[in-house]
Amino acid sequence: MKVILAQPRGFCAGVVRAIDIVERALARRDGPVYVRHEIVHNRHVVEDLKAKGARFVEELDDVPSGAVTIFSAHGVSRAVEAEAKARRLNVLDATCPLVAKVHHEGDRYSVLGRTIILIGHAGHPEIEGTLGRISGPVYLVEDREDVEKLDLPDDTPIAYITQTTLSVDDTRATIEAVKGRFSNVIGPETRDICYATQNRQTAVRDLCRHVDVLLVVGASNSSNSNRLREIGAECGVPSYLVADASQIDPEWLAGKDTIGVTAGASAPDVLVEDVIAELARLEPLEIKALQGVEEKITFRLPPELLEAS
Repeated sequence: MKVILAQPRGFCAGVVRAIDIVERALARRDGPVYVRHEIVHNRHVVEDLKAKGARFVEELDDVPSGAVTIFSAHGVSRAVEAEAKARRLNVLDATCPLVAKVHHEGDRYSVLGRTIILIGHAGHPEIEGTLGRISGPVYLVEDREDVEKLDLPDDTPIAYITQTTLSVDDTRATIEAVKGRFSNVIGPETRDICYATQNRQTAVRDLCRHVDVLLVVGASNSSNSNRLREIGAECGVPSYLVADASQIDPEWLAGKDTIGVTAGASAPDVLVEDVIAELARLEPLEIKALQGVEEKITFRLPPELLEAS
C-alpha cells in the first residue's frame, strides 16, 4: 500500500506560538497557569499541556484573582479582556496574529461608520471573539443565503471581514453575494483567510489527484480540519477525519492502493506518525511526500515572555 503525505500539513505558526506561550509560562513556575478555552482545537495537545500543569477553564470565574491566564489562539472579546483586567489577572494573549488582524480591520471599518458583515461559522470561538471586538453594528453570515436574508437597505455602507479558517472558494462566493446585494461595499477580499488554511487546502486538492482515499488528522471541532475533509470529498475521494490512529476503520482501506494523509493546522505531527504506524501494522507501506509550499513564517511571542527568556 502506498501512503502519500500532503505538504504542508499539521501545525501552523499561530498554533506553534500559542503552545509555546503555554509551555514557557509553565516553565517560569511562578504559580498555576490557567488557559481560557482549548489553546487550540486538539484534545491531544490539551491533554499534553494538562500533564505539564496547565489548567483549562471555559470562564474567567474559574480563575483565581491575580493568576496567570492565557487567552487561546482563537481570540477573545473586549468584555473578556475587561473582566480579566478588573480581576487583575496576569494575562498572556495567545491570539493568533492573523485573527488579531481581522479584529483590527473590523474595528477600523466600524469607526468609519460602516455596518460590518462577518463571514464565519456561528458558535466558533474565533467568531465569538471577533463579534465582541466590534463596537458598531455587525451581522454574521455563513453563506449566500444568509446574505440575502439580511434586513438592511441595499445602499447601507458595508464592510466585510472573514473568519480565518474558512474555505477560500466558499468565502469568495459569499463575498460576491455581499457585493451583489449592496451598492457600497469595501473589504479585504480573501486576504484574511490565513496562509496556513490556504496552503493546506491547495495541498489537499493536489493530493487528491494521486490517491484512492484521504485521511485527515484533526479534531472534530477544528474548522480547518473539517474543511480539508470536505475538500477531499468534493474532489471525489472518500475522505475521513480522524482524531488519531485509533479511529481508522480498516474497511475504509479495503481495495485501496494509495492512501493520502494530511493534518489540520492544530494537529501535531506525532499524530500523523501514529496514523502511519497504524497503516503499516495493517499492510506493508511505501511512503512518499508530495512537493509543496515550505512554510517559514514565525510569529513573535509576547514581550514579557521574550524578556524572561
